[in-house]
Amino acid sequence: MTVSTNPRILISRMSAIGDAILTMPVACALRKRYPNAHLVWVVEKKAAPMIRNHAAVDCVLELERNWFISRRGIQDTKRQLQAHQIEISIDCQGLTKSALAGWLSGATQRIGYAGRHGGEISRWLNNELIPPKKTHLVDRSLELLAPLGIDSPEIDWQLPIPEQAITWAQRWRNSISERRVAVLNPGATAASKMWEPERFGQTAKQIHDRYGYRSVAVWGGAREREMAEWIVRHSQGSAVLAPDTNLHQLSALISKTDLFLSGDTGPLHMAVALGVPTIGLYGSTRPGDSGPYQQIALQKAYQVCTRRQRRKADNTAMRAIQVSDVFQAIADLEEDRAAVARDSHQAA
Repeated sequence: MTVSTNPRILISRMSAIGDAILTMPVACALRKRYPNAHLVWVVEKKAAPMIRNHAAVDCVLELERNWFISRRGIQDTKRQLQAHQIEISIDCQGLTKSALAGWLSGATQRIGYAGRHGGEISRWLNNELIPPKKTHLVDRSLELLAPLGIDSPEIDWQLPIPEQAITWAQRWRNSISERRVAVLNPGATAASKMWEPERFGQTAKQIHDRYGYRSVAVWGGAREREMAEWIVRHSQGSAVLAPDTNLHQLSALISKTDLFLSGDTGPLHMAVALGVPTIGLYGSTRPGDSGPYQQIALQKAYQVCTRRQRRKADNTAMRAIQVSDVFQAIADLEEDRAAVARDSHQAA
């Protein structure tokens, strides 16, 4: 199918902050290939703050959760989408709701996944199905662009951070005397994705003593604040509690640091998109599917469970990761950094 030089394209990725970030390279690749395109991204409100003001996107349509289970929600969504005269929809999620958005938009070319990644009834709502060859969400999302003449594009994120958040984060960074700062993120959407807070604290102590890191425990909500405070108590003075942040401030804070350590959760992908060296800890999910893209992932055991079971499971698999495992990963990272610095010095 021939694509015009100024196509009207819909990106459909509804929910999960981390998955929305992992889909940003799709928007960047489309904008680079079609600079005059009209790009619309349809997303549910939870993940919308990460997409608003993205440089590659012309319009963000924000939907309520469960918009698709009521006639009014469907009609309102159809009206909003059709106002943009969409020609091509790209279903990056592979679910009924994400494919339904493309169908409601009136797009004549509706690209989605073939096979197991085309879940629920998405394969019947999309009309051009791509069997992904790669496993990671970033790579297989980009494979959906092949019908539009885009093959193996360079990975670009352009994570949007408001200038006032960057200014705030710089002031915060200036308040920390240590030269190097590590972010420790204990929170996640399910217990099965959480590492033990005291192990984060022990790690903070070790990397402070060996590499001079000041660790900052980040949090969102009362439960995560308790975990972050637990980290600080077990760090023997090596970690401090992060200030209360919104998503943009958290992104800005991460951008001013030197290392990010976390389980499988949205802020992990913020760090990757911002180019911060990142180590992801995995138990009930597979890093090959949605781990820290082209960065370090640790998994010592895999907790076999469905998505629904994962929400209620404990963190047995995460507990298989020892402090020594994490410290060794950080030591390897530091060795690589030192080697790059030596090579740069010799080249100069």
